[in-house]
Amino acid sequence: MPRRLQGVLPIVHTPFTDSDEIDVPVLQREIDWAYSMGADGLGSGMVSETFRLTYSERLRLTELMAELSAGRGVVFAAVGAESSKQAVEYAVAAERAGCDAVMAVPPLTSRLSTDSMTGYFRAIADGTGLPVIVQDASGYVGQSIPLQVSLNLLDLYGAEKIVFKPEASPIGPCLSALRDAAGGRAQIFEGSGGIHLVDSFRRGVTGTMPGMDLLDGIVALWRALQSGEDDLAYRLWYPICGLVALQLQAGLDGFLAIEKYLLVKRGVFSSAARRQPYGWTLDSETALEVDRLFVRLQQELGATQRA
Repeated sequence: MPRRLQGVLPIVHTPFTDSDEIDVPVLQREIDWAYSMGADGLGSGMVSETFRLTYSERLRLTELMAELSAGRGVVFAAVGAESSKQAVEYAVAAERAGCDAVMAVPPLTSRLSTDSMTGYFRAIADGTGLPVIVQDASGYVGQSIPLQVSLNLLDLYGAEKIVFKPEASPIGPCLSALRDAAGGRAQIFEGSGGIHLVDSFRRGVTGTMPGMDLLDGIVALWRALQSGEDDLAYRLWYPICGLVALQLQAGLDGFLAIEKYLLVKRGVFSSAARRQPYGWTLDSETALEVDRLFVRLQQELGATQRA
């Protein structure tokens, strides 16, 4: 039976070898590190470069996440695609691999009507026994998901089957609109990399799905919010905000470049290689500011551990 989605569920970055293949030993190191930092599970998503992977690589990444997690937490797989048929095939493969849920964005190349988009997500929900995380990633890529689509799906399948990750702008008001329209039934995750986590927590999210790069900070921030330690929460949040703001300036490629840079800096990744083509490269001045903010975050974490 699939385990419940909750808490801090980071999105896996796909490490690549010098020959541009998935680096399995480094992926193992990343997953082990995530659980050692306190992750409640993990999954794939846009920053896993799923749309830049081949068909067989997407299936392999899904299998590896489930296998290498070895029951330590929930695992979900990104299954969004350009057609319902593709998405269902990815979802079936995720269930077969032992995942606990799947996550899907709408097709990126089509502007769907409310009925068509509802049909796309219904095909995924009907095609697998797993919960479906409905991801609106339109804050940085693709089409936004109308509120009515989310409500339709919730009414059809219930809150255990349909979960939400709204990232449309403005994130906070959109999150609250979904919460209120659903009458408090919806399980909602935020995925802002941490920059909106304090606000989202106060709006009642079930958990957060950040990148891997700042995971120790995000876990500490989540726990501080849960325990009502506002002063600590804000001290941790400020450098996280600065780092995510630098990522946001270049959209998805900004997240990929800076997050992989930090994973190399941490010794988790051997290389910051990304799958070509991409539209932005981390420059030396931005890297220096990333380094300064990263040091501040580590100082706050160190002070917290000594207290």
